[in-house]
This record gives sequence, C-alpha cells and structure tokens, in this order.
Amino acid sequence: MRQAGPWLRAADGAMLLGPDGVPAPTVFAEMSALAASTGAVNLGQGFPDEDGPAEVLEAAVQAIRDGVNQYPPGRGTPDLRAAIAEHQQRWYGLEVDPDREVLVTAGATEGLAATILALVEPGDEVITFEPFYDAYGALIRLAGGVHVTVPLTAPDFLPDERTLRAAFTDRTRAVLVNTPHNPTGRVLPTEVLQTIVDLATERDAVIITDEVYEHLTFDVPHTPIATLPGAAERTVSVSSAGKTFNTTGWKVGWLTAPPALVDAITTVKQYLTFVNGAPFQPAVAVGLRLPDAVFTGIAADLRAKHELLADGLTAAGFDVMRPDGGYFVLADAAPLGYDDARAFCLELPALAGVAGVPVSAFVRPDRVAGYRSLVRFAFCKRRSVLEDAAARLATLGARPRA
Repeated sequence: MRQAGPWLRAADGAMLLGPDGVPAPTVFAEMSALAASTGAVNLGQGFPDEDGPAEVLEAAVQAIRDGVNQYPPGRGTPDLRAAIAEHQQRWYGLEVDPDREVLVTAGATEGLAATILALVEPGDEVITFEPFYDAYGALIRLAGGVHVTVPLTAPDFLPDERTLRAAFTDRTRAVLVNTPHNPTGRVLPTEVLQTIVDLATERDAVIITDEVYEHLTFDVPHTPIATLPGAAERTVSVSSAGKTFNTTGWKVGWLTAPPALVDAITTVKQYLTFVNGAPFQPAVAVGLRLPDAVFTGIAADLRAKHELLADGLTAAGFDVMRPDGGYFVLADAAPLGYDDARAFCLELPALAGVAGVPVSAFVRPDRVAGYRSLVRFAFCKRRSVLEDAAARLATLGARPRA
C-alpha cells in the first residue's frame, strides 16, 4: 500500500518521521519502555501516580451508580459548563456565558485539535514557542498549516521580542501560547503576553492557549491571556481537569471563547469524539467548586515534590533550572560530562536506575544546539518514588565523568 496521507504530515510535524520516511515511536513511549525493561524509576512521562481529591473521585463513582452512563449533551453537561464559567469568574474575573462560550472536550488535546482543525486553512501560519509539546506540531501539519516557532532559550526561557515580532506575518492565522510552559516550567510574564495580544490584533490572528497547568504554579501566579486588554474577543482558552485533580485518564477538558469561535470549533469537535466522559463531567464540576485551600494545597504539595527532586538532581551534579510551575524540572547533564541528552537518557536507566526525557525531543533538529544537554524529569509522583529516584541519582556523583 502506498505510504502517503495526512498521517505522515502529522508524524513529521511531531518530529517522528525518520530519514527513511518511517514514523518512529514518541520519545515518551521509548523512554517508558526502557524504564519498564530495566526496572528504572520512570520520571520521563508526565502523569501522576496517586489519586487526587477524594470528593472528585467519589462524585464520579456516585454518578456511575446514578446511571450517568450515556451520551452527555454535545457541548457538555449544563452543570459542568456552569462550573467552568464560575471557575473563570472566581479565579480570573472573566465573564463567560456557560451556554454559548463554553465547550467540554476530551481533554485539552482534543480542545486544541478541534480548534486548529476548525480555524486553520492549508498554508496558514501558526506560531508556537519552542520547545513545544509534540502534539502542537502534529495538529498544525494535520490541518495543512505551517508551523512557525519562537525559541525560549536558557537560562530564563523567555522569547526575544524582536524574534517574536518577526514571527508574525500577513499569513499568521493563530498563535498557540502554552503557559505555564511544558517542558520549561516557565510562566510567561504579563508583558510578553500583552505583546502577543498586540501582535495578534495587528495581524487579526486568533490566540489559542494551553493552560492545563494553570493551578500548578509556585511563586509566580498564572495570568490567562484572555484577561488582558484586547484579548478576549480573539482568544480560545483551553484547559482541563487532568493535571489539577490527578485524573489524566478521565480526559475531561474544556475551552472558553466568543460564541462564533465556539460554534466553529463545536462543528469540528462533534465529528472527533462527539462526546465523552459522562460520569466524569459531574465529578469535574465538583472539583472546580472545591475551596481555594484545596487548589493552593495541590500546588504546595507539588512544589514540595519539585524541591525534593531538584535537590536530588543538584546533589547528583546536574545544573538544575527551577520552574515556575507545572510537572517538570529541567536539568543540564553537561556538568556530568554529557553534552548529548538523548544519549545520556538512553544510558541513564542502566547508570542510575532512573528514566528522563531529552529536551531535544521538543525541539526541531536545526534548533537543538541550545538544548542539547538538557533533560526533563517529572516530579508529579509519590514522595517515596521521588526519594528513591533522588537516592539512585546520587550515585552519578560518585562515577567518573563521561
């Protein structure tokens, strides 16, 4: 059978297409398989290994028992849409119409996919920051768009303003902003966000946000770009329950946007998953209405886990770049004698019994130079797992430099 089609564009956009034209596994699958085969502690893939708030879990169980097991409404259950609108008002002062400006999706990934497929024409340019989550490149190429990137460079992982301005052209259809950012953990400052709004307004571009780590920040608060002057009328804000409530497997996300944009995105979304997660939707509504102390407690617990792992990485000899939030910490393997993080990550399970992911997997080959020795480690794990990982990593400090 002839090997052609949009799926190859998607693989190429995600940087998975080899020189021979054959798609390779994702780096997450590769490193997770390596961890499993060696018995290493898997800090490569960003999913929690313990449950979130009991109230949220119990609400899902109760919903199943109450018979909430069939198709929910296409845009999401009215109560969850109301809870999302309440959440936007409570945390950010955003007025959102739950009936016309909210859409429940199968996780943030479907929200992003439906948005890009609905709004991007072949040849349109879509800007993201780099490093970028691989799904961004795949979705942009799947829609026939042209992926334009603006680098976030170490050590502060902020964009150069001239480079950012130059990225916007008459062909720019959308800019996708991920903050708090994966993999760097940077919360983009308000002045950077306002520059994006101003540039998008000049080019009449849509702003798409990925805010899945919105409640998982440490010292720097998250500012939704939709709250800035001139942004709301052109912004699709995407988030989900998975990261906040440790329910990544439920795949319940949402987006908020002006009615015309929600209508367009819904037209595409209904032919992707149609609907999803009937008993999980009321549970997420419960979660979004939990007291402020629950949210701040979740962030504080994650911060403590970050500090535990970061201290272990520092003791092992890495240069550690501390994040503003999220699930991940970046560590430079160069002080250990490794200038190629991918090669290092392939050796690390045998060297120390821990698996990480090279940041180069989030960067195009021609941009790797500034990230070549950086490794991403996930700290969204049980404390006992992180303590074990830190102890294993400590053995690196006693080894001869590569």
